[in-house]
Amino acid sequence: MSEQLFSLHSWPRAILHVDGDAFFTSCEETIHPELRGKPLVTGGERGIVACASYPAKRMGIKRAVPLHEARQICPELIILPSDYETYSLFSRRMFGIMRRFTPDVEEYSIDEAFADITGMRRSLHSSYEEIIIQMKREIERELGITVSVGLSITKVLAKVASKHQKPAGMTVIKGRAIAEYLRNLPVEKIWGIGLATTNYLAKMGIHYALEFAQLPEKTVLQKFTKPGMEIWQELRGKSVYPVTAEDKSSYASISKTKTFAPATSDASYLFAQLMRNMESACIKARRYLLAPHKIVVFLKKNNFDTAGSEAVLSRPCACPLEFSGIIRELFDVCYRPQNIYRATGVILLNLAPDTNTQYTLFDDPPQAEKIKELYNVADELGKKFGKHTLYLGSSHPIEQLGKGRRGSPTVRDQTRLKGETRRRHLGLPLIHVKTQS
Repeated sequence: MSEQLFSLHSWPRAILHVDGDAFFTSCEETIHPELRGKPLVTGGERGIVACASYPAKRMGIKRAVPLHEARQICPELIILPSDYETYSLFSRRMFGIMRRFTPDVEEYSIDEAFADITGMRRSLHSSYEEIIIQMKREIERELGITVSVGLSITKVLAKVASKHQKPAGMTVIKGRAIAEYLRNLPVEKIWGIGLATTNYLAKMGIHYALEFAQLPEKTVLQKFTKPGMEIWQELRGKSVYPVTAEDKSSYASISKTKTFAPATSDASYLFAQLMRNMESACIKARRYLLAPHKIVVFLKKNNFDTAGSEAVLSRPCACPLEFSGIIRELFDVCYRPQNIYRATGVILLNLAPDTNTQYTLFDDPPQAEKIKELYNVADELGKKFGKHTLYLGSSHPIEQLGKGRRGSPTVRDQTRLKGETRRRHLGLPLIHVKTQS
């Protein structure tokens, strides 16, 4: 089939994707300049690699590798606890710099964002290529990190472009150049295509992105669901995924997990972690005025095997105090005292607007209203003094026995500036600079 089907107007839209290079370790290198160029990983509190610097990656150390294996690969490896508080400050600054060039910025993750700069050439007196060069320079100069930037006519293609040259790369895929970049791109590298779809495409004899993009529309409609059809359209240069500048306010599900160390079989501690997971998930749900119809809990063993159980609530509810008994029942189904567990987690499913509550025959409306009022107070205290300022008694063993962190606490955790509390810090990263006395 002719590749001329990709011969589009060069810029029907101009969408860019900014991706931080080894973001967590890059932030650490900015804060601790003496670490630059050394094999470095974060994740000391989890026992697995959360992020590896490029010198560590070149030695074969990858994300999610257990730390004891990483040490075997590189005995001189520097291991740091993850300082997510500081990383989020860098993230906020990075997104703020992007908004100097366009208001249409979608924060995709802590180290990634999309931006729509369509029509900004006139107001910024620059070409699209010049705009992203200037944006990249300002991020790197002001934050001391490097980013890889991709510019194209759809979000999927912009993501392909940003991954094309890493680290510190910049790739532009115009409409007429799509086939060139897709020809040797494995389908599993396409944003939105997972293992199941990769295997399905392989059975069709399709291994590269260009082969997928060249499928006839009739074939795609017959053999793929809506997400597959949308990715196919985006690869062909038709923008179907808008850049959403607004904060996300709707969720199909909300999940919270906690990995702790050392691993344990202590039932009271595991249940406490599970209830803290549920509290965190429900705090987020209440923030967006949502409530789940279904809840799932799971325990992850030290060998990474997972046992889970689920329950359907009689009505949507985001107040864990109401269904803590159900969580206990689900926990008892999953828990085995002979096993050692390293993580707990919960998932809230079938989320619905938490508006007018419809009570069933078995509910106690006055009690439920009192619980809801209590959570209103807890949420207000959380806004003022930090999340979990007021917490369920069933999660108190965490306060007694610790949060289960492996390794040393971060420097930020150990430092309290004037006006800060244990749960509420000022939005300031701690930069380490050597001075001469």
